[in-house]
Amino acid sequence: MRKDKLYFLTFISIAVIFLLIASISSKYFVKVSANQLIEVQLESSIREANEMARLVNYQLISGLEREKIIQNFQKAIENTNDGASFICLFDWSGKEVCHPDITQVGQKVNSNQSLLNSLKEENSSDELYNLLINREVNEDNDQNTQKNQSRTLSSEIVHIVPVEGSDLIIAAHFNIDKIAAQTRKLKTSFYTIFALMGMLIILSSFFAVRMIGSYYEKQLEQKNTNLESELVNLSKLNMDLVAYQQKITEAAANEVVKEVVHEVQEVKEPIENNPSPVIDSGKKRILTYIRNELIPIFIDQISHIYTENGITFVLTVDGKKSTTNVSLDDMFANLDPSLFFRANRQFIISITAIDKIIKYGNSQLKIVLRDTDAEIIISKNKASEFRQWLNI
Repeated sequence: MRKDKLYFLTFISIAVIFLLIASISSKYFVKVSANQLIEVQLESSIREANEMARLVNYQLISGLEREKIIQNFQKAIENTNDGASFICLFDWSGKEVCHPDITQVGQKVNSNQSLLNSLKEENSSDELYNLLINREVNEDNDQNTQKNQSRTLSSEIVHIVPVEGSDLIIAAHFNIDKIAAQTRKLKTSFYTIFALMGMLIILSSFFAVRMIGSYYEKQLEQKNTNLESELVNLSKLNMDLVAYQQKITEAAANEVVKEVVHEVQEVKEPIENNPSPVIDSGKKRILTYIRNELIPIFIDQISHIYTENGITFVLTVDGKKSTTNVSLDDMFANLDPSLFFRANRQFIISITAIDKIIKYGNSQLKIVLRDTDAEIIISKNKASEFRQWLNI
């Protein structure tokens, strides 16, 4: 249940983040693309107006009558206002001389002088884009007003070129309705692409997060399983350690009892009639040094033996430390292997001194001894031998 909730929240988070980013970036992309479209159309209109101005001027220089030029011009541009841009001809008085819509001929030219001035600057497409946006806002706010002004707002003059040697001026118009329609179409295409892309990104991210989450969940479950298995083995190892220590303690106690019984029997019975049995208990003590003083130490009092800088140190269970001239190899050879274990090249440890066994690293073991800060590491290869030493 928690996983499903986590996946649901992940899905919602990705969707919200994408919507926030898309809402900001989409407006920018639409504006940049619309401006690019307007700039291309504007350059084409300006080039067309300049060429027509040169053509009219050439006809005037050639001696062609003004009326004939106007007539030819009208035929050339008639019904061309259905496109995104078109050109017209007017005189210095501001009256239309030629226009694609014949009904506009003789009418007063309606132009936005501030727009014309702004179009001479570098960011001319921004002004046209803002004009389209404002027009759409006005249409949304007041449909009736838009209907009454549709004739005056249907086109805007974006460039004028005076014809040399005459009172004629060629004007390049933008059909605002057509440009607005192209911009809306572009905006719709962008929003559609963003919506499809958003759905794809959100769904793919959701499934990717779910797959990655499932993979790491399996890895975590496997690690937990392995950890539980290691804990069980480690717990068993410590339990066997306690059992082995108890066995050693009981064996030592039985040895003491046997010795006492043997001594009692020696007192009660003549030696010649009832000789005592020989008990081979092994070496009981070792001889060590503290400076120049010889110190005998009982084997069962040794906690651990280690070497440092070529010197062999012997530590007892009560924390006393002394040295010996015997090497670690020779020392281990003379010790009872059931009581002492060669942990590594530096340490020999006593079974009775072990406090606990801890898992360390990759299949290694760390031995913690009683009443000492010594931490002894048993390698991976030596760990199996240590388990066998504890009769596991």
